[in-house]
Amino acid sequence: MEKSKNESLKPFLSLLMSTNIPKIALTIGLIGSVFTTLVGLSIPLLTRELVDGFSVESLSITLIIAIGVVFILQAVLDGVSTYLLAAVGQKIVARLRELMWLKLIRLPVSYFDKKKSGESVSRVVNDTGIVKDLISQHFPQFITGIISIIGAIIILLIMDWKMTLLMLLSVPVTIAIMMPLGKQMAKISRGLQDETAGFQGDIQQTLSEIRLMKSSTAEQSEQSKGISGIGKLLNFGLKEARIFALIGPLIYLIIMVVIVVIIGYGGIRVAEGSMSTGSLVAFLLYLFQIVFPITSFAMFFTQLQKAKGATERIIEILDVSLEEGQDGIHKDITNETVFVQDVSFSYSDDEPVLKNISLEARPGEMIAFAGPSGGGKTTMFGLLERFYEPDSGEIRIGTIPIKDLSMESWRSQIGYVSQESAMMAGTIRENLCYGLNDQEISDERLWEVAEMAYASQFIKAFPSGLDTEVGERGVKLSGGQRQRIAIARAFLRDPKILMMDEATASLDSQSEGIVQQALTRLMEGRTTFVIAHRLSTIVDADKIIFIENGQVTGSGTHQDLTKSHPLYREFAEQQLT
Repeated sequence: MEKSKNESLKPFLSLLMSTNIPKIALTIGLIGSVFTTLVGLSIPLLTRELVDGFSVESLSITLIIAIGVVFILQAVLDGVSTYLLAAVGQKIVARLRELMWLKLIRLPVSYFDKKKSGESVSRVVNDTGIVKDLISQHFPQFITGIISIIGAIIILLIMDWKMTLLMLLSVPVTIAIMMPLGKQMAKISRGLQDETAGFQGDIQQTLSEIRLMKSSTAEQSEQSKGISGIGKLLNFGLKEARIFALIGPLIYLIIMVVIVVIIGYGGIRVAEGSMSTGSLVAFLLYLFQIVFPITSFAMFFTQLQKAKGATERIIEILDVSLEEGQDGIHKDITNETVFVQDVSFSYSDDEPVLKNISLEARPGEMIAFAGPSGGGKTTMFGLLERFYEPDSGEIRIGTIPIKDLSMESWRSQIGYVSQESAMMAGTIRENLCYGLNDQEISDERLWEVAEMAYASQFIKAFPSGLDTEVGERGVKLSGGQRQRIAIARAFLRDPKILMMDEATASLDSQSEGIVQQALTRLMEGRTTFVIAHRLSTIVDADKIIFIENGQVTGSGTHQDLTKSHPLYREFAEQQLT
């Protein structure tokens, strides 16, 4: 049993060691705590001397000064050690959060397909905080508690072994009560952690899609979900409160019984003359130095269980394989042909999305993907962007498989303009330069790309110009404005390959005309992949790939497919006539 307990602590200890613990600060902090405890152990003995020799005439100035020095020394040591241990805890949690953040932003897209973002946020913020509390608060209390108990018991055995044994009868009783309650508390705490992470994930999702929620009049259902989550958290909180409600009174009862017994028995001894009044007072003070640490042990073991649970979840994230391609070849892909050869892909084993897709895109060509919704067009883009890796087959640039290139080298040479035109909260300037923050980009260059994307006119109309705040996900801008900023961002990156998920599909006719002009300008001289929702945008494509149910059922120009492909011809007749 002990072995399995130690083994369960191994991941926790390994995780702590990986954070480069500030060993000097930890050592000094713990030594300071130990000295604080040892100094504290001398106070009852000094008090005994003061009480036994108590009279105004015989009051020892030296003894009073000694007691004063001891109190001041204890306070200073306690303050220094408390700060150092808190600093160690803060540095460890900062390093853990750093490790997790560096890992999260380099995990594959497939990880986030399965996990709520709010849950990952909870792991970074809440679970690491639990580990910090254990290291900076509960662990030092545990160490000093043990020293305090051992030191007090040794001194008491020397002073009066009979009374010490009488007092120690309370220890097994206290442990017997605290251990099962501590285990129950650990179980509740772990449930609370999971429920908190889930609740945070739900809230973040709802608030991030607040417009969808309101436009769908889903306030009532979200209200019910939120109240249900709050109710579950309340239940865990009440369970915790019930445990605390048991622990507090029981410990108080034990302490009072022991104090009454010791005072009663000690009073008899004092009356008999076999014990001094000062010794009885010292005895009671040492009793407190034993009982209170024992009560804090339950909290330590509870926090240890919580920290182990938190560690499992932290390690779960740290153990996920990084997105492939963190290292790899750096290659300029200018004037290189893109080959897609027998590529198949599925999100899960039983649902193939793409089957044996092959195509070729020569430099400067426009390749369009058309076909019914759900056919696999967007998935093909995901594979070209390397959000996912093919199950079989390969994608090459020239003679080199793109999986051999470094992710940074490949993606930095691709410009992606989507329907949604994703934007970050911040200014127009920050969104234009997003991902290029390590490069010095002049305002002159920003206005130049804005002009090329037909965006300069509306940006200049804002009082703050490039420093205009766009709001979360760009909500303060219209769809056409967001699209033109996305196009300007693509111009700024000067991509060799351009990928467009029908960037004009959701725009009004006026915005569509302007954006289409900007896109035409952006496409000049670049290899371009387009997902077509409307055939009018791709009639001039060099090649149209028609995808149905994950398979290529036709390939050629608009004229070729109109003659040879019945479904394409049907699409064309519906949309173009």
